[in-house]
Formats: sequence, structure tokens, C-alpha cells
Amino acid sequence: MHILFVLPSFAGGGAERVSLTLLRGLDPARVKATLVVLDGRGPLTTMVPDHVSVTDLSCPRLRHALPALISTVRRLKPDIVFSTLGYVNLALLAARPLLGRKTKIVVREANMPSLSLPTTSHPAVLRAAYRLLYPRADVVICTSTQMMQEMSRDYDVALERLVQLANPVDEVALCKAASPAKRPEGEGLRLIAAGRLTHQKGFDRLIDMTAELPASTRVTILGDGPLRDALERRAREKGVAEQIQFLGFCDNPWAQYAGADAFVMTSRWEGLPNAVLEALACGTPVVATSQSGGIKDIASASPDGAVMVLDVGEPFVSALKKIKPSPSKTLSPRPSLLPQRFRMLHVVEAFHYCISKLMSS
Repeated sequence: MHILFVLPSFAGGGAERVSLTLLRGLDPARVKATLVVLDGRGPLTTMVPDHVSVTDLSCPRLRHALPALISTVRRLKPDIVFSTLGYVNLALLAARPLLGRKTKIVVREANMPSLSLPTTSHPAVLRAAYRLLYPRADVVICTSTQMMQEMSRDYDVALERLVQLANPVDEVALCKAASPAKRPEGEGLRLIAAGRLTHQKGFDRLIDMTAELPASTRVTILGDGPLRDALERRAREKGVAEQIQFLGFCDNPWAQYAGADAFVMTSRWEGLPNAVLEALACGTPVVATSQSGGIKDIASASPDGAVMVLDVGEPFVSALKKIKPSPSKTLSPRPSLLPQRFRMLHVVEAFHYCISKLMSS
């Protein structure tokens, strides 16, 4: 069967990385995978396998790219169109009558709508669009049990069209990339966080809580975004500028994950946080907010103590204070903490089953 993956760009976001990891894992003998991207720029271009044909529309804005996207789908005549970002999902579902009768649409929801939609400019309009359009998808892939319940209850997606699928993590590749591990010099707790520097990721919360930790604590934040200047200013105002290092986008974050005592996620909302899974694959335990989407599913599947789910403030700070800094000077990553259900081969096989069942129905 032929699956056409649709991405807005090759930006370093979690949703893009999940799609490309899934694409890389598909068996070419069973699936012909092609890719159309609105804007072919970005650091994740190296993740595209050589055998996958890429169509670059060279048009970053969806409203301008939509006619070309529809034309591309009609020309390629895929069996399935796969998309994973909400606004692209909605556009494809709205344009469905123009895509061809035999083409099925599979959408993956990257974030919990109840938490992400209220932060948009027009939440009521988007909620209405979800209710109208998401039930039209042939399959809606959810990243957590909570998300499946929400899609059924709040957006009227039929249960038989809902599929829970974990994010695929290429554990072998990550462990290889994580060695040798990188750890900031000196004594004391070493924490790592990663993500776009936006309101969603809650790095302002992390800065505030760092002020409650011992002065020897060092926090490394990977990623870039519109709030970088504001966050650096906040760190100075809180007196922790020397404790927090903003490194920007990193081609190999996994070596930094492996060298830290804990990965910290302070997000206000998430789907299934990919960075948490990657940190676990590097052997690094995780402390995360209860608002971080599917984090409870990860915690329930993880070894004891590998993932702590807490509210921000005193409970979170207390948990961080209890983490013992690693006394080891070794640069080798620790054994993986990633549960089996999130490993790439397991997830890809589940995806193969999902699309095969769809095509035979």
C-alpha cells in the first residue's frame, strides 16, 4: 500500500520527529512511503530515508500551500494520507471531497485538545472544527488513554475509529548517539530540559523552581523559540542566571540527556512527550508535571521510580531535592529505562497492523 506522509516542515519539533521516526521504521517491502512537506527546510531533513520520495511545496503557510497539497495528493493517488499536526489535519479533512474517493485519511493528534485549544486565538472555532471534521477521519491516532476518552466524549469520534499508538523511539540509535555522555562540570545536581521556548513548555516554572534548589544545581535547557529573551531575563530576575544554561537547538540532545541526573518536564500541556521517552532510552529518570499529557501512561509502564508525576511548586521542588547527583565520572550512558511498548519495532508493527486492518475493511 502507498502512504503519503504530510508535514509542515522539517523543524525540530516532537510531532515532526515522531512522524519521521515512524516513516523510517516502515518496511519498504510492505509499504510504499512518500512525503510531502510544505516547507522543506529544517534540521530534521537528515531523518528522511534515501528511498523515500519527497515533494517540497516551498510554501510555509498552509492557506497558500493547500491548493498545491490537494493537487499533489490527487496526482500521487495514495491509499492513505497521514498527518500529525492539528491544523494540517483539519485542512486535509475539510478538503477530503477533493482528494479522491479511495484515499483514506489517518490523523494523529499530537496534543490534548482540552489543554491546547484554549491557548489558541480562536478556541471556540477550533473546537467546533474538531467536532465537525475529526469524525470524518478513517482513523484518529491518540497517544494516550486520556486522549482517546476525550476524542470520543468531546469530539464524537466513533470508538472504532480511535487507535492508541505510542510514540516510536529508536532506542538503539539513541543509545549510540548518547555515548559519550555530556555532563556540566562541577559538583551538584545536573538537570536537563528540552523543547520549544514557548508558554506551553513551562520553562518559566522551571526557572522559578530552580531558585528553590541548592546553588550548586545546574539546569541545561535545549531548544529555541520566541520566549528565549523573556526566559533569560526571568532567570536574571530570579537570581539563577548562572545556574541555567540555554543551549538552543541541539543536533544531538541525547548525549546531554545521558549525562544528567534527571530530565525535567514542566509543560502546561502535551500529547505524549517524546523527549521524556528519549530521556528514558538514554537511562535518565524523569520528573514531569501531571499536565504533561500521556505522562501517566508512561509512568505506569516504566520501572519503579523512573518517572515521577507531580504538580509544580513544592511537591516538584521536593522531588528534585531528593535526587542524588551522580558520583560517577564515567561518560557511558546508563541502561535504558524505556518500556517495551514505546520501542520503535513494537510501535511500527502496531502501525502496520492498524493500516492493514484499515485497508481490508
